[in-house]
Amino acid sequence: MAVRGLEPRQAAEGLSGPRLNVWLLCFALPLVASNPSFAPEAKSYSFGRRFLGLDKCNACVGTSICKKFLKEQIRFERWLSSQQDLASANRTFYEGNYTDDSESWRPVVLSRLVSPHLHDLADKSICKSAGKRKSCSIEAVLRATQRFQNWTHSNLLLPSMVQGLAPPMLRCPSQRLLDRIVRRYFEVADVGSVQMKHFTPKDRLRLLYTLAVNQQPLILQMFPGTEGWPFPRYHGSCGRLMVWAGSRPLKKLYSSPLAQRADAAYQLLRITQSLASNSLRFNLYYTTASEDMFGTVEDGRLLITDASTIGIIDLQEGFHTEGNSQANHSDVFSCLGSSCQQTLPCERVRSSQSFTLLCRHVLPKLLSLADVQSAGLPKKAITELAVCADHSQSDQRIFKAVQTLQDTLQALRPCSNDYGYRYPECKYSDKF
Repeated sequence: MAVRGLEPRQAAEGLSGPRLNVWLLCFALPLVASNPSFAPEAKSYSFGRRFLGLDKCNACVGTSICKKFLKEQIRFERWLSSQQDLASANRTFYEGNYTDDSESWRPVVLSRLVSPHLHDLADKSICKSAGKRKSCSIEAVLRATQRFQNWTHSNLLLPSMVQGLAPPMLRCPSQRLLDRIVRRYFEVADVGSVQMKHFTPKDRLRLLYTLAVNQQPLILQMFPGTEGWPFPRYHGSCGRLMVWAGSRPLKKLYSSPLAQRADAAYQLLRITQSLASNSLRFNLYYTTASEDMFGTVEDGRLLITDASTIGIIDLQEGFHTEGNSQANHSDVFSCLGSSCQQTLPCERVRSSQSFTLLCRHVLPKLLSLADVQSAGLPKKAITELAVCADHSQSDQRIFKAVQTLQDTLQALRPCSNDYGYRYPECKYSDKF
């Protein structure tokens, strides 16, 4: 479990009064120092709250890691320059560093649920839904909705309470999946129960808002890397900013030797396979696939760094559909994220879908005909890659192509100190 930010009561109530001023001052000083054009203290305070999204809580992710910012145990990789304004930049994430002891720092990603522009559009749509033309209390409007009222009167998160929400993992949720969301929700005290009896109204609104806007922080909490899942560690959130462990983008490998690219391609296939077949009997599948979804860490492991487009089917309980759930249950929460497009109904998701998307959009950037011409990659690898990317092929044929491709790539993978994740396989190999 990651280190929690605030004490339970502080997490529930947030920062306020003099402590908020102290915190904002600590956060704002480096910004003012690096950009003399900023106005005096009052504007700096407002800037800090707006940047983090604390002024919009409890329509936010949470406050579990605010204390780390207060102690300066989370810092941006690059502070403000005269050419950069973090508050207005239409950026979703920033590079940063995180520490527990002020001596050893490790890279992290500081990310918003969506870009500031999309957050602004969503906030305006919330006000508009209440008949407010310019501005309003975002929290007050959301609390008055029928959906939130249903949330306040139930101690279980039921499928009917999330119908119409956009995130792919909620397309056909089972009760077992929703219980896991509640049981693993990091932003409340006393996690571990499937019931929400200990959730305050603030906690419920934060969870509902997060589910409506972006499932990324919840996926990282539900399927943590410490339990073997291929996702980075979730550290917590503050306002509308969330923090998870950093990594190197997959595209950094494109110019690397074939052995390193073959290892990454092999890991991608293995990870995709494990998402569909695991001991929890949840089928996690890609609804889209791109290079930006993946990254590598120091020991050579490859992780899924963007889980916002992953769908989930419960293979144990199955799923129940109720026609067009988006049309039947749409409200102000239904389109707060970056995409309001519906994903395929669960019954139409092919078991080979993730492999097809991976082989079509990601693997060709790691493996190419140029590698065959240089006599490093067997030609059959490119042939099977083409079969894997062809959605007109049967599932059985695609799975066969994936297996052949895996066998071919496995022989090309390197054994070296740079691939610590392969210990003890490489430790006792003649090639090490």
